Amino acid sequence: MKLIVAVVQDKDSNRLSDALVDNKFQATKLASTGGFLKAGNTTFMIGTEDEHVQDVLTIIKDNCKSREQLVAPISPMGGNADSYVPYPVEVQVGGATVFVLPVEEFEKF
Repeated sequence: MKLIVAVVQDKDSNRLSDALVDNKFQATKLASTGGFLKAGNTTFMIGTEDEHVQDVLTIIKDNCKSREQLVAPISPMGGNADSYVPYPVEVQVGGATVFVLPVEEFEKF
C-alpha cells in the first residue's frame, strides 16, 4: 500500500477532486500555503494499493497543468526603494508536487 501526497494549485483542486471521485479513489484534502508565491495550495492525501499508484499519478498529471502567471517582484531590502520600479515577471505556476510513500499499516474506523 502507498500514500500519495500531492500538492496542487488551488485552481486545479476541484478538477482533480472530481477526477479522483469519478475513478473511485478516495482522498483527503487539506488547505496549504507555501512555495515561491506564498499562494494557496491544496494538499491531497490518497491511500491506494501499489497496483493503482500509476493510475492515480496519471489522473494527477492530467488534471494539474502548469501555466505562466505574471507577478510583481518584491522590493529589495535595503538600498533606495524610490528608484525601484517593479516590472511584472512571468513565472511558471501550477502542476503538482507529488510524494509516494510506503504504508506499513492502514486502519479505517
